[in-house]
Amino acid sequence: MASWLGGLGSGLGQSLGQVGGSLSSLTGQISSFTKDILLEGAEEVGELHVSNSRLREIENINAAQKLENERLKKVCSDLEEKHEAAELQIKQLYREYRNQLQQKEVEISHLKARQNALQEQLQKVQTASQSAQLGAGVLPPAATSASYVPVVRHSSGFEGDDMDFGDIIWSQQEINRLSNEVSRLESEVDHWKQIALTSKVQGTNDAEQSEICKLQNIVKELKQNLSQEIDEHQHELSVLQDAHRQKLVEISRRHREELSEYEERIEELENRLQQDGVSADAMDDSKISEQEKNAQSLEGGRVEEWQVVKDLEDEIRKLNHKLSSAEEENKILLKEQEMAKVEKIQITQEYENLKSDFSMLQSSVAEQDALLKEQEKKLQSKTSLPEDVVRLQQALLEAENEIARLSSLNQEGLEKELTSAQHKNENILSVYTEDQNSELHLLRQALERKEHELNESIAERETLIAELEELDKQNQEATQHVITMKEQLSKQHTETDSIIKQLKFDIDFERKKVSGLEIEKVETIKELDSQKEKLSQCSYALNDLQVSKQHLQDNIKDLQEQLRKAQDYNLHHKKEIGELQQRLKEREEELSVSLSKLTEKSNWESKYTCQDLILKEREVEIAKLHNDISENKQLSEDLEKSLSDLRTENGKLVAAIEELKRELSDALSEKNKAYLEKDTVVEAVKLEKRQLESELNQTEKRLLEQAHKYKQTIEELSNARSMDTTALQLEHERLVKLNQEKDFKIAELKRSIEQMEIDHQETKEMLTTSLGGQKQLTELVKEKEVFVEKLKNQALQVKQELEEYMKVSKKQDVLKQNLEEKDRSLAVMKEENNHLKEEIERLKDQQSRSTPVVEPKTLDIIIELESEVTQLKVIKNNLEEEIEVHKKTIEDQNQTTVQLQQSLQEQRKEIDESKFQCEQMNVTHERLSLEKDEEIKNLQKTIEQIKTQLHKQRQIIQTDSSDLFQETKVQTLNGENGNEKHDLSKAEIERLVKGIKEREMEIKLLNEKNVSLSQQIDQLSKDEVGKLTRIIQEKDLEIQALNARISSASYRQDVLCLQQQLQAYVMEREQVLAVLSEKTRENSQLKTEYRNIMDMVAAKEAALVRLQEENQKLSNSSENSSQDMSRETIQNLSRIIREKDIEIDALSQKCQTLLTVLQTSSTGTDNGSGGVNSNQFEELLQERDKLKQQVKKMEEWKQQVITTVQNMQHESAHLQEELHKLQAQISVESDSNSKLQVDYNGLIQSYEQNEKKLKSFSQELAQVQHSIGQLHSTKDLLLSKLDLVTPSVATASTVSQLSGIQYSAPEVLSDESKLLQKELEQLKKKLQEKDSTIKTLQENNQRLSDSVATASEIERKSQEGTESEMRQIKEKHDVLQKSLREKDILIKSKSDQLLSVSENLSNKENENELLKQAVTNLKERNLILEMDIRKLKEENEKIVARCREKETEFRALQETNMQFSMMLKEKEFESHSMKEKALAFEKLLKEKEQGKTGELNQLLNEVKSMQEKAVTFQQERDQVMVALKQKQMESSALQSEIQHLREKEQRLNQELERLRNHLLEMEDSYTREALAAEDREVKLRKKVLILEDKLVSSSTAVENASHQASLQVESLQEQLNLVSKQRDETVLQLTMSQDQVKQYALSLANLQMVLEQFQQEEKAMYSAELEKHQKQTAEWRKKAENLEEKVVSLQESLGEANAALDAASRLTEQLDIKEEQIEELKKEGEIRREMLEDVQNKLMNLMNSTEGKVDKLLMRNLFVGHFHTPKNKRPEVLRLMGSILGIKKEELDQLLSEDQRGVTRWVTGWLGGGAGSKSVPSTPLRPTHQNIFNSSFSELFVKFLETESCPSLPPPKLSVNDMKPLGAAGTDKTSGTPSNSQMQDCGVSRMSRRPDANPFLAPRSAAVPLITPASNSGHLLMKPISDTLPTFTPLPVSPDASAGAVLKDLLKQ
Repeated sequence: MASWLGGLGSGLGQSLGQVGGSLSSLTGQISSFTKDILLEGAEEVGELHVSNSRLREIENINAAQKLENERLKKVCSDLEEKHEAAELQIKQLYREYRNQLQQKEVEISHLKARQNALQEQLQKVQTASQSAQLGAGVLPPAATSASYVPVVRHSSGFEGDDMDFGDIIWSQQEINRLSNEVSRLESEVDHWKQIALTSKVQGTNDAEQSEICKLQNIVKELKQNLSQEIDEHQHELSVLQDAHRQKLVEISRRHREELSEYEERIEELENRLQQDGVSADAMDDSKISEQEKNAQSLEGGRVEEWQVVKDLEDEIRKLNHKLSSAEEENKILLKEQEMAKVEKIQITQEYENLKSDFSMLQSSVAEQDALLKEQEKKLQSKTSLPEDVVRLQQALLEAENEIARLSSLNQEGLEKELTSAQHKNENILSVYTEDQNSELHLLRQALERKEHELNESIAERETLIAELEELDKQNQEATQHVITMKEQLSKQHTETDSIIKQLKFDIDFERKKVSGLEIEKVETIKELDSQKEKLSQCSYALNDLQVSKQHLQDNIKDLQEQLRKAQDYNLHHKKEIGELQQRLKEREEELSVSLSKLTEKSNWESKYTCQDLILKEREVEIAKLHNDISENKQLSEDLEKSLSDLRTENGKLVAAIEELKRELSDALSEKNKAYLEKDTVVEAVKLEKRQLESELNQTEKRLLEQAHKYKQTIEELSNARSMDTTALQLEHERLVKLNQEKDFKIAELKRSIEQMEIDHQETKEMLTTSLGGQKQLTELVKEKEVFVEKLKNQALQVKQELEEYMKVSKKQDVLKQNLEEKDRSLAVMKEENNHLKEEIERLKDQQSRSTPVVEPKTLDIIIELESEVTQLKVIKNNLEEEIEVHKKTIEDQNQTTVQLQQSLQEQRKEIDESKFQCEQMNVTHERLSLEKDEEIKNLQKTIEQIKTQLHKQRQIIQTDSSDLFQETKVQTLNGENGNEKHDLSKAEIERLVKGIKEREMEIKLLNEKNVSLSQQIDQLSKDEVGKLTRIIQEKDLEIQALNARISSASYRQDVLCLQQQLQAYVMEREQVLAVLSEKTRENSQLKTEYRNIMDMVAAKEAALVRLQEENQKLSNSSENSSQDMSRETIQNLSRIIREKDIEIDALSQKCQTLLTVLQTSSTGTDNGSGGVNSNQFEELLQERDKLKQQVKKMEEWKQQVITTVQNMQHESAHLQEELHKLQAQISVESDSNSKLQVDYNGLIQSYEQNEKKLKSFSQELAQVQHSIGQLHSTKDLLLSKLDLVTPSVATASTVSQLSGIQYSAPEVLSDESKLLQKELEQLKKKLQEKDSTIKTLQENNQRLSDSVATASEIERKSQEGTESEMRQIKEKHDVLQKSLREKDILIKSKSDQLLSVSENLSNKENENELLKQAVTNLKERNLILEMDIRKLKEENEKIVARCREKETEFRALQETNMQFSMMLKEKEFESHSMKEKALAFEKLLKEKEQGKTGELNQLLNEVKSMQEKAVTFQQERDQVMVALKQKQMESSALQSEIQHLREKEQRLNQELERLRNHLLEMEDSYTREALAAEDREVKLRKKVLILEDKLVSSSTAVENASHQASLQVESLQEQLNLVSKQRDETVLQLTMSQDQVKQYALSLANLQMVLEQFQQEEKAMYSAELEKHQKQTAEWRKKAENLEEKVVSLQESLGEANAALDAASRLTEQLDIKEEQIEELKKEGEIRREMLEDVQNKLMNLMNSTEGKVDKLLMRNLFVGHFHTPKNKRPEVLRLMGSILGIKKEELDQLLSEDQRGVTRWVTGWLGGGAGSKSVPSTPLRPTHQNIFNSSFSELFVKFLETESCPSLPPPKLSVNDMKPLGAAGTDKTSGTPSNSQMQDCGVSRMSRRPDANPFLAPRSAAVPLITPASNSGHLLMKPISDTLPTFTPLPVSPDASAGAVLKDLLKQ
């Protein structure tokens, strides 16, 4: 296959010289063949990839494959046959073309033969008339025609071979590739066949074969679908790429225009800086120094504010003075401006020159594009070879027609001469026949004369022919010169007419412009006057503002004085609070001392009496404290009011300052419009404003700090004392009203919270902390209100800006209208240009028609033409003078217009700058608003539309300029015709082009103004957005700082961490934005570099194309010169041409090798051969196509980069918006976090306080238990001692208190127990002392109970208030928790967004690296192209030198040829004359030899011969007559043929004339283009040198920039690494903080549960204690009065006994002592009563712990039963008591034997040891019997007697719910009596009370020890009483029961 394909390729390489269409069909067949093979091979491979399980089926498949292989072989054979047929067809076509060429050559040979035959006929006629030498002159044209045609054929064949050379190479490469693929596929097929043969296994099924077939079909269908989808995707890709290219073209256009505008703007700014820098330095230095002084004075603080105000006033006065001085300086500056205008005019002239150079470059680019299009057309024409063949045939026909015409011209001349000669001969013959004999001699003489005349006429004819040829040449040259002159003059005339019209139109237009500019100047002067007036008004307004500022500062000072006063009050209150705290501490210390003394001195039950007085005093102190608190509240409210007033005043001050700022900004902007020097003043005022703002911010911060301090003091006061609920409720209502909008969700949650209200009530500390949080919320709400007001002000400002923007848009509309007018003027110019072009074309056609085939014969035509030329020259000189005059006027007007435009531009620029500064001043005072963003977006859209319109207009303008340039190019091309005066016309046309370019420059300047306006608007929007983001960031930082101050100390660390995270995120965002901006800048820089390099590459490619064009032109000129050569030198030059052909073949071989290298390397670089022939030109075109493809790829890549950058910009804009939103959300989150932190800190503090209280309670319990244990031990010791003693005591006086019983001293002491009496006396003393202390403690206890009752009522109210407050706080707490969760989610999303931004950054960095790589690649390509250009230039120079040498050689050869031709003609003439002389001499010699003798013989012989000759002549005459008739017939036929040929000649002559004109035009255009190209070459070389220098400098700058960029990138990467580390750390901190938050939440929940339990316990405790205290106080007052009366009566009744009186006297003495001690203790109690409030809870716990130790019912029943029984039966009762108490009978007998003294001692001992007795049943609490044992025993006894004496009184009215069960435990017989049933009812009712009470307070049995169900808790109060205390069942007896009933019950038991 490879050899076959190789042979095919070699055959094709030979046969494809002229045939190109067959190649495509052949390659299509080959590609289809390879596709079939590839598809079948792929199918085979897919089928052979079946797994091992299906290898058994391969046998059948193998058979099918064999069939398929056979089919493939058939297909191959068919294809081979087709290929052979194609070869045959190609050969046949080749033969046909060869045959056609041969036929043409045969026709040419026939025509030559006809010409030769005609010449022979002529010769025959001439011989007949004895002029046989006429044919010699006809031979040279035949030789020329014969030598002319084969050269043409050779050249045409050569061209055809060259055209298809690239196709041959490509087809050979494709054939090789396809043969390699076929061989590879065959090897794969063989490989799989071997695998199939090795893995064959017998036995297959038909079903499996069918499955395989199905699978194959499926595979085929899938492949088809795949191919279809791929085609569709490729189509979509192409569509998308086209759209993408269009977009990128527009973007690149915009970018270039923006770059040019930026460069112009930079130049203008540099010029302005150079002009204005000198004048503004002094002012700037002075004002900057004054501003620095002002800044220092403003930073001085409050003390220096007055000085600052005075300084400001002085400065404003100075400014007013400086305004007057500035007006004077303005005049000086106007002069400087005029000087600057002159400089600007020079700069603009230079700029216009540069623009003209640039337009020339653009025109050259347009020409190159046109040439490229022509070359593409030529490439297209290459593919259509039959058209080339037809064209060659036409050229051959034209050449043949020319040859025929030339031959016919020669024939006509010869025929005329022949006819004349024939007439003469006939006349001579007729005369000769009449006078034969007589006139023979005359005939001889006549013949001789005629022969001489014929020779002379022949010579004359030859000379005339030569002269005619020379005259023809001269005439042709003259006619061509005259035609060109006429064309030039007509063109110049039309051009001058059009120029005159244009100049008139321009003059009118510019006059209108001048008038409009003068009107604008007047208007600007008026505006300047109005602005001056406004300046004066602004100065007055400044003075007013300063006065108002002084008033405001006075107000600020008053407010500061009020603040100082409030701070003094605050300090005073703090001092008072500190003193109160110190007093509290002292009293606590004294109380601790007194308590320690009391515990040492007294029993633990004697502590309750001294509390009443303390309670009263405590109530007084509480009232005082309440008054203090109310006063403090009023003070705090006053302070808050003052703070709010201060804030409102501050807001007013801020608003006033903002108004001041606005007015100042307006004034300064108006100043800036008139005076550029006022910028420094504006900056000074800005600094002052900033300082004032900073001072205001400092004062606001100070106020906030003071408010925070006041709040802290108020919180401390509220923590120290319980606040009134009314003020708190008012505050709550106000907060609820403010937060109604935000509490829609809370309303839904309130329903669930209302159900939970009972379970969720919190303590006072929670309230206080929540109050602090609520106050912070109120502050935040106020701040938000202020912020809303600010936003409203901003909205108003935004509306004002909108109006300004509308004004700007109106101005833009005006500019659009101006642009439309310009467009209309351009359209008019275009129409005029089109008309001129049409007129020029008409003139050309008329000239081409009017100029017929010039064949002048006389000099008259030349003389007339010369006269016309002189007249036209005179007209032209006149026109040139007029044009110069018009040009002078135009230049003057242009100068005036340029000056006016410059002044206008300067004024407009000043106005624009002032407006821009105004807008900047306004932008600084703006805030964020959503409406403004939308408006900015709309404005940006409108600006983009304007930009698109501007781009379209610029395109139109560029097309106009290109059209104009083309017109000028055509004019120059038609103007240059080899005459010397074409240079003058060219210069004039260039001047006119310059004028037109100046007009274009004006239009471009207007467009640049519009674009600069749009850019300013874009900059405005960008600056506004940037400044707004900065302001928002500053405000966010301030809010964060305030939140950090407000938050409590315990949670500040977490808040600081969160703030650091937020700041880190903000810093990250800013860094990311900075990195993005830097990357975008780098992108833009790289893009500019890329575009510059692309421009360089395009310039280099243009230079290459020009060099190639020059080479082609040189080759064409050489060919033309070779064609125009004379016929004789062609034979000499053929050798040189052969040598050149050899060189050309060598060069073509070189080109072939270069082509192969290029195709293998595919680098796309240009070919460096640059030869002359068309083969090299073709190669260069191919290389150009490759370069175009690469450029397209690069442009596509660039467009993708631009789109990615735009996407990144859009994404950055979206990210900025999201970041702003996030910042706002983060600020809200920080507020909520701070509130939650405050709440959480309050909860933690309350929890810690509760823990501390629990610890203190546990310690006190331990102490109490320890003291109880000590008392028990002392009691046991005393009882043991008393049991040992057996005195005989008469009576005992019972004057003791709640749990103490006094022992009566025995009157009669036995002799045995004296020692015991002493001990008893000591004990009595001790007992008396303890009784006194007990009494004092009882009094204190009563007072405390009263105070507790009042406190409980107050606590109820406070609890009810706190419950409602706690509900609201919980609702807010839940909302804040939800907001916390949302903020966590937002933080996560922001971290994700940060990651995405970092990814985008990395992508941008990668893109930058790619762009850098592309820039380096382009630089390398640029260097390669420069090398190629240098090579091409060198080769071009060599070729030019060779061409010059050839031209010199050709000229020399032509001269030698002419000399040779002249010599030949002379030699021929000489030879003719010599021959005639020789004949004459021979005749004379013969006559002399024969002599006179032979004369007669000779005469006779001659006469005979003459007769014979006459006969022969007659015969010949007859023959000639016959021949003449034949010739006449033939001539008539020939004449008809000649008429046909003449008609053909006329047609062909018309075509020839058209082609000649076209050729002349083309040659003229080529010569002009060659000259222009040489000029451009010179210019471009200069520019290339300049650009190379610039490239070197720019490459160094780029290297520096790249180095800096790499350093920046490294620094940015380091920063990014740091930022990423910080981000990771912050993420870790976030996770830690989230975990901590979760833990805190769990601990909060636990704390809430514990607090709820505590609350329930405390509520139960408080409710029980309150009920007890309320009922005890009512009962005890009544009982105390009754008991006092009873005590008096009992003392009277018992005073009968002397012993009792003696004891009473002793007791009274002891009581006096005790009363003194009580008074001392009261004094001490007064000092320590403040401590008792804290001890109250401890005492209540002690009361609860000690309440059920003595079974009151048992004691009451026993005691009452003892007194109800008669005296006879009392021993029995005592025995029964003893048996119950477990006393032995012996001890009972001893006691009873000692009479009643023993009984009383026993009873008193029993009662005295009741507190610590062994029988302590734990009875439940009841309000009726709770504090019975808190009073003295005597009081109890008196009460009992009262109840017995008044039996009719009902029992105390107790509610059913207040009773608790009695007989639940031990009694089985509870229903025996009605009293028992009544008690049972009470118990049942008591059981039913409080089902939801705390389990700690559940009802306990009377006989069960105090073991609670909550024994798991570690609280000491919840532990059971020790099991060592025995219990027994009480006897349920009603108060109405009698003694008998009691005894019966006792006997029953």
